[in-house]
Amino acid sequence: MQNLSVHLIQSPLYWEEIEKNLDMFSGKIREVKTSPDIIVLPEMFTTGFTQEPHDVAEPMEGRTMQWMQERAVEKQCVVAGSIVIREKGRHYNRLVWMPPEGDYQCYDKKHLFTFAGEDKQYTPGSGRLIVELKGWKVMPLICYDLRFPVWNRNSYQPDQGFAYDCILNVANWPGSRSHVWRILLMARALENQAYVIGLNRIGEDKNNIVYSGDSAVISPKGDNLSSIMPSREMAETVVMSRSELDSFRDKFRVWADWDNFRLE
Repeated sequence: MQNLSVHLIQSPLYWEEIEKNLDMFSGKIREVKTSPDIIVLPEMFTTGFTQEPHDVAEPMEGRTMQWMQERAVEKQCVVAGSIVIREKGRHYNRLVWMPPEGDYQCYDKKHLFTFAGEDKQYTPGSGRLIVELKGWKVMPLICYDLRFPVWNRNSYQPDQGFAYDCILNVANWPGSRSHVWRILLMARALENQAYVIGLNRIGEDKNNIVYSGDSAVISPKGDNLSSIMPSREMAETVVMSRSELDSFRDKFRVWADWDNFRLE
């Protein structure tokens, strides 16, 4: 199977200013000189982590969805990030996985951050999403989901193989808990024998919360393959090796001893 390359864009965000954020990310995407398979944007990349979705929520046929497809076509790769969506009178923190063909898939954040009141403004998702790209199985998640190992749990079935090969987590994770972010990214990779991509924003939002980024690509062995620095506006393409993943799983068969259980 082929390697998979991911382009991380670690950036500040304009608070609740959709067009400014889209213009900014358009410029950053134009600057991509590599040919990545996935371009990753932060959680709520058009607004910041707002708990006032009423004025900024978009429908699924809205401006940002059109923009994501345009950028995916422009770079001939998947563009992924979460946005505030309004659907049937409810609001969702929704990650969109947008390929250039336009046949997008979505994941609604399951674990809403009650500490910030996210549960009062948004509707939680009800299931995991696993997408396939170049023979890889990728599981998109959003920020706070990272804290819940059962939700992140990989599995193996003889007739189907591993449930996923890579977790993709987009975040607005505060710098005051950056140590936890780094540890959890590593833990999820080690315990699930999979790559973990963590893309977090930087800067300060309107609520005076500071974000340090600490974006990373963690290997199944727990190594950070990214050279992106904390608190700096940076972008980087990282290649994840398929042969190294398969070789590690074959040689160190932790997965064969995983506890069996089913998510309800």
